[in-house]
Amino acid sequence: MNNKIIGAFFLSFAASIWGAMYVVVKVVVEVVPPLELVWIRYVIAVITLATIGICMKQSWAIAKRDWLMILLVGLIGNTISIVTQEMGTMLSTAQMGAIITSTTPAFMVLFARFILKEKITFQKCLSIVLATIGVGIIVGNGQIDVSQQLGGYYLLVAALTWALMSVLVKKIPQQYSQIVTTTYTSLVAVCSLTPVVVPRLKFLDISSILQPTISGGLIYLGIVSTAGGFLLWNKGLQLMNASSGGLFFFFQPIVGTFLGWLLLNETIGLSFWLGTMLIFSGVFFVIREE
Repeated sequence: MNNKIIGAFFLSFAASIWGAMYVVVKVVVEVVPPLELVWIRYVIAVITLATIGICMKQSWAIAKRDWLMILLVGLIGNTISIVTQEMGTMLSTAQMGAIITSTTPAFMVLFARFILKEKITFQKCLSIVLATIGVGIIVGNGQIDVSQQLGGYYLLVAALTWALMSVLVKKIPQQYSQIVTTTYTSLVAVCSLTPVVVPRLKFLDISSILQPTISGGLIYLGIVSTAGGFLLWNKGLQLMNASSGGLFFFFQPIVGTFLGWLLLNETIGLSFWLGTMLIFSGVFFVIREE
């Protein structure tokens, strides 16, 4: 099967998993604060990935020259992006989280131009402008309260950092197993957050966490969303160029918005749809060009 078809499947599946993730985060974050939630999901992910890697007898050796890129991917994508994403989702809605972070493909076009020297065209520039205006309409909507606006800004930072991480992943040599590199980048997030999170763990309500809904959500976030999602996303990006690969992120807002409406009874107004249309218009221009 063609590598691009396989890559497209991996990216679509990963984005769909993350679309559902926003609904799960919205529920779990009511019990587990964002920083603690990110730390717990990465601990689960590292244990899962390391177990798989050991069972598959993967080589864990990384050349010294490649450690800097792994550290950058882990810090920018696995740590900063995920923390701001979950803080933003807590302050806003699952739908807003899915929609605003869907601007990632447009930002990936910009980062790919400067970092990977991929060609940027008029249509790609137009996609960035439309997506940015769409975000501005959603975040700047006067009908939403201040906390939701702040959540929107957090989500925008999450989209920018995720786009940067997705481009930097292309700089990691393909000779390494995706299980190995994803384990290491996830471990970077655990190490970065541990000094801040561990002293706060004593304040968690263990009885609430052990409830099936919350514990099940943590398992989904750790194993399916983090371990599985990152593996699929990173592997898919290795099989396609950054500009094209980022476009499959549009599956995320579709799934996130649908599940937010279906499971959380979230409602959206006209300005939300207008901003969403502009974001998807931006994504469409890049898809059409590709």
